[in-house]
Order: sequence, then structure tokens, then C-alpha cells
Amino acid sequence: MPIWIFRIATLGAFSYLTYNFIKQDTTTLLWGLLCGALVVAGEVLFKRFRLIKIMIACTGFLMGYLLYIVLDYGAINLNHADTLAWWGLYGSKIKIGLLVFGVLAAIWKSRELEGLSYKGHHLKVADITALIDGRIVDLCEINFLSGVIVLPVFVLDELNKMASSNDPLERAKGRRGLDVATRLQELKEVAVRITNKNAKAATMEERVVKLAKSLDAEVVTLDFNVNKAAVLQNVIALNIADLTTALKPVVLPGESMSLFVMKEGKEKDQGIGYLDDGTMVVVEDGRRSIGKRAEVSVYSILQTSSGRMIFARIK
Repeated sequence: MPIWIFRIATLGAFSYLTYNFIKQDTTTLLWGLLCGALVVAGEVLFKRFRLIKIMIACTGFLMGYLLYIVLDYGAINLNHADTLAWWGLYGSKIKIGLLVFGVLAAIWKSRELEGLSYKGHHLKVADITALIDGRIVDLCEINFLSGVIVLPVFVLDELNKMASSNDPLERAKGRRGLDVATRLQELKEVAVRITNKNAKAATMEERVVKLAKSLDAEVVTLDFNVNKAAVLQNVIALNIADLTTALKPVVLPGESMSLFVMKEGKEKDQGIGYLDDGTMVVVEDGRRSIGKRAEVSVYSILQTSSGRMIFARIK
């Protein structure tokens, strides 16, 4: 509310000052109102633009002015009558053109410089697998992942190619990845930045890791190859699959649990059930309990490269 009071007061003050101290007529009053409106518009625009954008625009302005000074110095020291006449006629127009070009070029290229204003471990660079998987959104919603999520343009371009593929599975993955990227941008819990900054590498995995290294950032992924590349580049990789494995409930031999027996097993009288995280439980003498919830006692746990398997028997 105070900002609106300031804006209304600005309009009133400019109108009052011009009307009372310059000339008391309608035209002067309107000019004062216009000046106040320009001040308010400048305040609104300044509030909307991030400071880095304003600094980049000022840099472009200075570069355009320096280029004009060089051309002006060259035209004067050339000491040619026709050149001096032409420069005197068009010099001011060229100056304005160079200033405008410098500002516009700087703002246009600022998308590539975006990543340079953000560095540190609060940055998380999301790769293709993290976007296709989608659980990154859930982790951000519960504030498990904080900071700034960085979406490289080359990753989004790859998702666009996948979404246009003739392969139905590839197309579905690409569309899901783009949907997840859109959902991330709509979240209020984290900030999301899209950067054009790129890294030269042979594979997509290496490009993501090298980009993260240049930003001193972390990588969010589900790809084992990204994990390996990150270790070689001394980059922290946050693998959602590893997180899921680490959060699996600990079950020890001798513990009891309530389990819904879904189907019969391969061996005689075996039943099969699943924990909430998807871990398969083989229940001896569980065939008669298929379709029911039963109390089982764990007697063995087998850990394999493909996951964990629990063996239990009906209590």
C-alpha cells in the first residue's frame, strides 16, 4: 500500500510544482503530470529489472559510447573536408545508433551471461534424467532441494528433440521432461534459472558436468554415467536414485511386520508381497494367505546389484 501512496504523491507533487512555479495553465499542468508519470514508470521498470540486467545494459551503453569516441577521433584526425562534412551531418545520429545498439546487444547477450552472476553450491544443475524422472519437483516442494535450480538450454533443446521423435517412448519422455521443467518454474519454493551458457564436450553427460564445474554447482541426476563423470571432475552429484536407496526402511532378521501377500511365488507354497518402497518379500508358506494381510517374520535379507530381497515366513 505505501508504494501506491508514493506514486500518487509523485504525480501530485510534479503537477503542483509545475503549475505553481512555472506557469499556471492547463498545458503546464499536463506536462507536470507527464513528468510524474515518467518517474513512476521508471520506478516500476527499475523494480522489475534485476540489478545484473541494469549493470549489463549500462556496460553496453558505455561500449557504444567508446566506439563512437573512436570513430569521432578518427574522423577528426583524418582531416578530410568531405569526411568532416559528412561526419558533422550524420555524427550525432551515428552516436545515438551506437548507444542504442550497445544497450540492446548487451541485454540480448545477457542471457548467456546469466550464469556468471550465480555461482556456488546453492546452484543445482538438472540433467535430462532428473527432468524426465520428475521426482525433482517433489523434492523441491518439500524443501529437500533448496537454492537455485539451473536448467541449461542445451538440455531443454534435447528434450524438445525427444518430444518431436517418431518413437512413441522417446516422444513421451521428451514431453514429460518439458512438463517437469514447466512445473519447476511454477514452484514458489525454489528459484529456477535458464542459462544459455554451454560447455564443450563429446557427450551430454560431460557437458552437464562441465557446466556445473564452471558454476561451482552441483548436479541433480539419475544417470550413473553422470555420477562417474562428476567424480572425475570433482563435482558433487546428487543422484535421486541413490537417495531413494538410502531412504529404504531398514529391516533386520527376526523383525515382524504386517504384509499383504499379493501372489504366489516360484517355489511350492511360497507367497510374494511388497514393501511400500517396492522391495519384494518372499513369504514361505504364504500361498494360503494370498489376497490377505498376514503377520510375517523376517529370517533373511539378500542384497544384490539389482536391489534387495527379503525372505520371511508366516508367524
